[in-house]
Amino acid sequence: MSKSVAPVDQTGSESATVVSHLHPVGSFVLADHPAPSGKEEFWRFTPLAKVQDFFDDTLERSSLDVHVEPGSGVGFGHLGLGQSPRGTVLTPVDRTSAIAAAVPQATHLVVEGTLERPVRVNIQGESLTHPTADHVVIEALPQSCGTILLNHTGAARHIGNVEIIVGEGANLTVVTLQDWAPGSVHFGQHEALVGKDAVYRHIDVSLGGSLIRLQNNLSYASIGGDAELYGVYFAQSGQHIEHRLFIDHDHPKGVSHVDYRGALQGEGAESVWVGDVLIRPTAIGIETYEANKNLVLTDGCRVHAVPNLEIETGEIVGAGHSASTGRFDDEQLFYLESRGIDETEARRLVVRGFFATILARIGIEDVEETLMRRLDAELAFDKEN
Repeated sequence: MSKSVAPVDQTGSESATVVSHLHPVGSFVLADHPAPSGKEEFWRFTPLAKVQDFFDDTLERSSLDVHVEPGSGVGFGHLGLGQSPRGTVLTPVDRTSAIAAAVPQATHLVVEGTLERPVRVNIQGESLTHPTADHVVIEALPQSCGTILLNHTGAARHIGNVEIIVGEGANLTVVTLQDWAPGSVHFGQHEALVGKDAVYRHIDVSLGGSLIRLQNNLSYASIGGDAELYGVYFAQSGQHIEHRLFIDHDHPKGVSHVDYRGALQGEGAESVWVGDVLIRPTAIGIETYEANKNLVLTDGCRVHAVPNLEIETGEIVGAGHSASTGRFDDEQLFYLESRGIDETEARRLVVRGFFATILARIGIEDVEETLMRRLDAELAFDKEN
């Protein structure tokens, strides 16, 4: 079905009018987002030649199968265009997210009360032929508590928006796994609004596919919101994995903490991490810190790490950022090998240790174990090629 994007009767959140040199002004109108040339700051790292069809709104676009495991306790339904709360938080910041925002039907998940177990949402791709586009709305009602796992698998060329509303006093964790088949492409915009005294955690794991580009945005609805954004990624030869974050501190006493870690190996492996935190004059007493760490395992890899702070008030608890890129630590390897551990096992242990702190935050034991096995497989891939 055709997905030509028309104006939507939604104004979006305050983030739509953000003035930031690293964050475009949002709009639901496709004409406000011309196809990028690659010269724009927002697109300069992305290999656009691989995704020109993503910017063509005349293409036929299907939707991926979104399957919520039964008996999860989460409310499940759909929202049409203009049907609240769809579009009240996420305003598209680029052409691809505007296309996804215009799909006729969005998946709607509602967390009410305390979920006894994590909700697993399987998003399965089946073809690299036709681009797909989807929009998911996750709504955590006030005082609710739960974990949502978005598991992307199979083969796909996909644009996926995720709109997240964290109600007052709620405690919500969203885990998104990108474990696509070779050749897959995934663009996405995740946008969260954190309510008064709410706690929000977003954990992003990107391992598979050919090209992954995710924009993760966050703002606050009121005072005292607490947000933690974590990421793990592993880029192999020829893979491009790009994460862009924007945190808009626009209310007092908010907290944000960012920790993204990546490993790269193989000729042409490339990662991009851009983190931007805007502290507005109204954000008195906030605290924020963002960090990005990269581990380069072989020659021929490229890492781009761009942390940024835009501070408009000095009345804050603290603000900082860091980014580091380093090669495999020969001293660590020597230490392990001197105690009888062979090189392959030593490399595996070092990489596991690098990622373990973040993966442990997922809080789902079988998922953590599966991801550790996937990381082991990524290392084994290097030995075979």
